[in-house]
Amino acid sequence: SLRVLKVCRKTAIAARKVALQLIQNTIICALDELREPLQKMTRMQLIRTLGAWRPDLSDYRNVASAYRISLKSLGRRYLELHDEIADLDVMIGAIVEELAPNLLACNSIGKECAAQLLLTAGDNFDRIHSEASFAALCGASPVPTSSGKVTRHRLNRGGDRAANSALHIIAIGRLRTDPRSQAYVTRRVGEGHSKLEAIRCLKRYIAREVFGLIRQRTKEIAQSQIAP
Repeated sequence: SLRVLKVCRKTAIAARKVALQLIQNTIICALDELREPLQKMTRMQLIRTLGAWRPDLSDYRNVASAYRISLKSLGRRYLELHDEIADLDVMIGAIVEELAPNLLACNSIGKECAAQLLLTAGDNFDRIHSEASFAALCGASPVPTSSGKVTRHRLNRGGDRAANSALHIIAIGRLRTDPRSQAYVTRRVGEGHSKLEAIRCLKRYIAREVFGLIRQRTKEIAQSQIAP
């Protein structure tokens, strides 16, 4: 259920982005009498204004009316997709709260990131035998590129990039709110690493923490299913 709803949400977000781009492009090409007042509005003011328009649909041969009809259609399309995404967020959030409340209890792990990490772990969690395997699956494990006496690691560009993005969002959130993460990155930077390298190391530790929480929750669910 979580996977199906996430796919639906992803396509709705992409469609909403296209609708916004079309609105912006249409306004740029519109007549001055339409364009100038619209350009001064914020995004949602603009969308709601367009959605509330009542153009004369029988006057579609007129250029100004054609622009009004098109902008109203795009505005309503954006609002419908916006409401659809909000409804999907509620459903996804409810499933995540049931599946992994321990993930949501952690610092900087929101419902969207938790949902993606649960999907990456998959329905058959037993196939991931260690936290190192999960980190590699998320693209958060460094790839050794040592040569001779020089020890180097390069960025892992493999794995599930959506899960890697979720780990990155969590890491950035912890850099703002978690003293331990702040101290860790400061220490890494003091050792000569760049800030980006330090954040990559932090993502590796977050992947370890997430793996432990998902494994613990998976065991709890399995025990509840076999309990009399």
